[in-house]
Amino acid sequence: MSDIIQLLPDSVANQIAAGEVVQRPSSAVKELIENSIDAGAEKIQLIVKDAGKSLIQVIDDGCGMTVTDARMCFERHATSKIRKADDLFAIRTMGFRGEAMASIAAIAQVELKTRRHEDELGTLICIEGSEIIKQEPVSCAAGTSTCIKNLFYNTPARRNFLKGNPVELRHIIDEFQRIALAHPEVYFTFHHDGNELFHLPKASLKQRIVHLLGNAYNQRLVPLEEDTSIIVVKGFIGKPEFARKTRGEQFFFVNKRYIKDPYLNHAVLAAYDELLPDDSYPLYVLFIDIDPSKIDINVHPTKTEIKYQDEKALYAIIRSAVKRSLGQYNITPTLDFDQETSFNSMITQQTPDEIVQPQISFNPDFNPFESDKKPERSTSAYFRPFGEDQRDVNKNWGSLYDIVDQARDKQQQTILDIEESENAQIKKEGRHFFQLHNRLIISPIKSGFMLIDQQAAHERILYERFIIQLENHQGASQQSLFPQTVTLNAADFELVKELLPDIQALGFQIREFGKNTVVVEGIPADISTNVSEVEMLEHLIEGFKNNLTLLRLDKRDNLARTLARNAALKAGTHLSQEEMNNLIDQLFACERPNSSLTGKPVIIKYSIEELLQKFDK
Repeated sequence: MSDIIQLLPDSVANQIAAGEVVQRPSSAVKELIENSIDAGAEKIQLIVKDAGKSLIQVIDDGCGMTVTDARMCFERHATSKIRKADDLFAIRTMGFRGEAMASIAAIAQVELKTRRHEDELGTLICIEGSEIIKQEPVSCAAGTSTCIKNLFYNTPARRNFLKGNPVELRHIIDEFQRIALAHPEVYFTFHHDGNELFHLPKASLKQRIVHLLGNAYNQRLVPLEEDTSIIVVKGFIGKPEFARKTRGEQFFFVNKRYIKDPYLNHAVLAAYDELLPDDSYPLYVLFIDIDPSKIDINVHPTKTEIKYQDEKALYAIIRSAVKRSLGQYNITPTLDFDQETSFNSMITQQTPDEIVQPQISFNPDFNPFESDKKPERSTSAYFRPFGEDQRDVNKNWGSLYDIVDQARDKQQQTILDIEESENAQIKKEGRHFFQLHNRLIISPIKSGFMLIDQQAAHERILYERFIIQLENHQGASQQSLFPQTVTLNAADFELVKELLPDIQALGFQIREFGKNTVVVEGIPADISTNVSEVEMLEHLIEGFKNNLTLLRLDKRDNLARTLARNAALKAGTHLSQEEMNNLIDQLFACERPNSSLTGKPVIIKYSIEELLQKFDK
């Protein structure tokens, strides 16, 4: 029998590696920008077309490469970052494996232009499917320009698995934001289809956060800094009142490398204990500086997971640092009476010599038992002398009680009329409902009674109504008296643009208004809420992203579910008989009245027999 094990060609091996390293266009963007950071670039330009499917170009002013290095960088496991295995435990660069460029070259058409600052001419290399098509000297700017065209052109199955342009663009924006946050000292620009999405000059960390996430975040940030012998923690955390329903604004960086760590995330949430409502997550951008020999970053292809020597110490330090920062900047409640301003007003600032003892004046001749002397009073205000007018009043004093009796009778008659009207309506319909703790509705039935969760019932009603509106594009809108302008971050703005036709089908009147800004001119007419248009749109976006992460719902189903939850009446709302009657009628007109949006029951029935058993009858 002949041998069956063979070495794979480099082109095949590179395509296999690309499956882990380059999962989508955002992965290629991440690898290219990190290479520019490692090259010492101070200015990086990102140009994208068709969400990275047609073009990804990264231009930097880094150190550049020689002719040999430019050719060698496309070989597998070719890197300038490490020389031996021990170097893996002293890494402070972004890349170190030497797989990214080889993987990208295996699944795309790559054009590389690079020149060192001391050289007069640069190098041009064109590669398609790991094969070098062209290599020649070229005149170019100092630094490196890497252009990736037609990603996954030779692997159509992988290209078919890519999502739509809005989804892929959001992934690119996420990767771009993470790198830009970690390096505020670098000048960044980001263009997509000819439009500039980001223009980030060199700035401090707080300014970079505001530039990326929006001007509203300037008042939401609380600084944090903790220096210990184990780690150094710096960054910003968000105030509790600005917490959101999604985890999208949570960033951990270890030695300026973005990581995902649920354990450290729990440490931050533990510090916010009793300060946040349920299912709310705070904003934080935290940088951990630690000795590279105490961590291992070579545990995941995307380098977003790290192993630590002492995880418990890191957990305790981060938790205490966040708690200390919240307390230091008076975010948490205080019982320090020394700072209570109400007590300060009681203390006089006068010297003891200036303080005058209060004097008491009295009449020594006053005798309360002497009946002859009476205090003089003004007759105009308190006393009216007897006369003709006074006798007329005394004569008709009984009419005062008649007026009071007539008003009382009229009020009682009005109450009786209202009660008779309600009783007539209940008698006509044959139903009478009761509300329990403003949460549940009790409805008698022939076999006993049933309990209805009013919030879950209203969510079900609105959900099915919104689904019909999305299918028919017939959502009624209520025009706002004063249109509201909403400024979003780049990722949320792209999401709104993607969802805009469906949002308008629900009854929202929204239009684009400049960079990352929309104007809300109307809201769905069948929504009665005290929330403003701005908050309603923000809640809709947050709920949509949260459902997208947890439930993997269809776009329209997700929108209808999110808006129904935000617009439904909440537990604790008092309902009149007519409102309860309408709610139950609409509930039983639904296709699935017994099931809530989470799959839990909306209606629970109790029979007379079950109640009598409680009384041992």
